[in-house]
Amino acid sequence: MNRILILLFICLPAFLGASSNYPRNWNIDVIHYTFTIKLNDDTYQIEGNTVIKVKLMKGEPSLILDLVNQNNDGKGMKVTSVKENGSLLEYEHKNNRLTINVPADKTEDTVHDIEISYSGIPINGLVIRKNKFGDRTFFGDNYPDRARHWLPCVDHPSDKATLDWIVTAPNYYQVVGNGLRVEETNLNDNLKLSHWRESVPISTKVMVIGVARFAVQYVANVKGTSVESWVYPQNKTEGFHDYAIAVNVLDYYINHLGTYPYEKLANVQSTTMYGACENASNIFYSEYSINGKGENERLIAHEIAHQWFGNSATEKDWPHAWLSEGFATYLTHLYWEYKNGREHLVKGMLSDRARVINYFHRNPLPVVDTGLVSFPVIENLRELLSPNTYQKGGWVLHMLRNKLGDELFWHGLKEYYSTYRDSIVLTSDFMNVIEDVSGEQLEKFFEQWLYNKGHPELTGTWIFDDNKNEITITLTQNQDNLFFVPV
Repeated sequence: MNRILILLFICLPAFLGASSNYPRNWNIDVIHYTFTIKLNDDTYQIEGNTVIKVKLMKGEPSLILDLVNQNNDGKGMKVTSVKENGSLLEYEHKNNRLTINVPADKTEDTVHDIEISYSGIPINGLVIRKNKFGDRTFFGDNYPDRARHWLPCVDHPSDKATLDWIVTAPNYYQVVGNGLRVEETNLNDNLKLSHWRESVPISTKVMVIGVARFAVQYVANVKGTSVESWVYPQNKTEGFHDYAIAVNVLDYYINHLGTYPYEKLANVQSTTMYGACENASNIFYSEYSINGKGENERLIAHEIAHQWFGNSATEKDWPHAWLSEGFATYLTHLYWEYKNGREHLVKGMLSDRARVINYFHRNPLPVVDTGLVSFPVIENLRELLSPNTYQKGGWVLHMLRNKLGDELFWHGLKEYYSTYRDSIVLTSDFMNVIEDVSGEQLEKFFEQWLYNKGHPELTGTWIFDDNKNEITITLTQNQDNLFFVPV
């Protein structure tokens, strides 16, 4: 038990992230993907052809990609050929990794265009099933590391690339993808080709397509960004109403954080495994998110905030996932405070604090935990999506705002975003930016709230001295590690 005289200010408790032991080859860097996908309504099988423009550092003899093998049930992907400039390359596909032998250059870095042809039935990652209205749909659902189930790629947030989606599907479907649509062509009476291009580098976790019967509304242009709603036709009136609030949310974030990072903002009703996901420029929400009552404004605010933090400024590894989810959680509170008043922020933060404390009693872990989740596959998605990553991460920002004041806090967020836009970051990068902006040393603040587990657990006494007319207040920290908090 540690005893120290302190003054109180509202403080918090603990979580995780994921392991840093992803077997990543840092001698390769994917520059661009061209994903050509053929879909049909007769089977669940997809036909794929991926061209990867990749830089190999000098002397690197192989390209190692993530791609799930076919299993005993015939599900998974089977590679039929790997080529460069029309010439066949040797490859090995086992243990869900595709290793391609590439002619090495010992003297300089080289850029290669590797073409991979494959086919199979996705076990995961691409969800093919009927929506709540009975219509067949196809939706990418890659977060956090499920792109490998249907796309040959480096399935980790640390490798960002631009991409093209070239999708052939029955012509009664519409296709939405990352970036801008550059082509839509009827190939014959039955098939249509849709081509989307994302010119901003993003991670595989937010590279997706959605293929379904859609009603599409072009809601508004907000400071140069087209805001769109893609919903199922059967509930388009309700959907257009509910998703239109994105205009106000986007305007708020642009004013407070800086220029929106992508070519469009599409809010998409989808049929996926986990509901809402912040896919870059192409947010997917649960098919049940629509009722015409506008009840999901906070959810929309959360997912749009991710376009800046998580999608554009992206955590380099999973232990730092709070840089995505903690930011989106707190920015949602700030938007709600802006719209509805300070009391709504206070109510939300108190609720979040209770969740964090309850979670800590079951899972006494730090927010940035480098030893919890095993790679190359995240075994339990819930290990990433905990109150530590979301609510405690949000509380760290709330305490930082209290420490710096509003002006420096917002200036720090803008500077952090502009510095690491379209890049990858660690918690230390965020800390360094805030230190530069504020002129304060913040290592102890970040260490105790993010890298140490727990929170101050306080008891106190007071004594009034009649002779001296003084009150002595003694506060005691009862947890193992001592926290430094302002009094």
